[in-house]
Amino acid sequence: MEAATKTPASLSLPWKTRILLWVLSAVTEAARRKDGTVNRRLIKFFDYRSPPTSKPRNGVKTYDVVVDPARKLWFRVFLPIQHAVEDLPVIVFFHGGGFVFLSPDMKFYDDVCRRFARKLPAIIVSVDYRLAPEHPYPAQHDDCFDVLKFLDDDQENGSKSLPENVNISRCFLVGDSAGGNLAHHVAQRACEFNFHRLKVIGVVAIQPFFGGMERTDSEIELEGTPLVSLKRTDWYWKSFMPAGEGYDRGHPIINVSGPKAVDISNMDIPATMVVVGGFDALKDWQRRYYEWVKNSGKEVYLLEYPNMCHGFYVFPELPESDHLISEVKDFIQGVLRKR
Repeated sequence: MEAATKTPASLSLPWKTRILLWVLSAVTEAARRKDGTVNRRLIKFFDYRSPPTSKPRNGVKTYDVVVDPARKLWFRVFLPIQHAVEDLPVIVFFHGGGFVFLSPDMKFYDDVCRRFARKLPAIIVSVDYRLAPEHPYPAQHDDCFDVLKFLDDDQENGSKSLPENVNISRCFLVGDSAGGNLAHHVAQRACEFNFHRLKVIGVVAIQPFFGGMERTDSEIELEGTPLVSLKRTDWYWKSFMPAGEGYDRGHPIINVSGPKAVDISNMDIPATMVVVGGFDALKDWQRRYYEWVKNSGKEVYLLEYPNMCHGFYVFPELPESDHLISEVKDFIQGVLRKR
């Protein structure tokens, strides 16, 4: 899993994937205003949502749970019906989108969580956290951590937001892009909190969205690759962080392994898998994150896809997408066997 890989000279993707990436890039680019706000009305024209399905679709049924109406904080639960009586782990999933876009009920995130639920198998809890710039940091991280506390309290009080066959003492945090950032930081916070029953035992950070003040080689060399150009990521970070002294790209919530990094060497950080794409402009930050976790004495694995760009795994037509889900399954089963 940690073998060296070489990135090909050019990105090669099927036309279907290229078109979908172009549409996603074009819509989110058009919605970003120069004054730092987002044209949410424009987004709604292209915002194809999937409602929850009480009848199984692709072997999975879903329903939504409201955590806090005031914050509009909710999550979607994905139940694999073929494993309805098994003792299943719970995966709390955090979607990507630069902390600014997307949600659990968007079709491609609904689809990918169905695949996770069915193929792992596991109960998936996909969180709809508040978005920047309307809600800057720490709203997103607070929302995601509060979902863990809600699940823990819910089980302790005998409530039924999750099915009886879920085992929240076997909890994994999984996220892509901004969700990968959330997965790490929420796991870090969980290490310092006394839950009743819930225990985070694994993290999967899929192409996590980290950054810093400097420009890395990959950010310069891969400028123009899908979704994560320097102009775009700079705009995301500016929208995400609140105004004020100390809130820049050197902040440890962004530059997780930089000079201001939190010392995790004495924390019970769970086993972690880091996924990197060869055509992801963020790959240098992601590898630094992997090295930092490793050098802190923690169990961490690196999985690289040299032919892939940012966000590749949500496209089921790509063989690497199925391969990633298989690797996540092996990682989860490996962690469970050690317990």
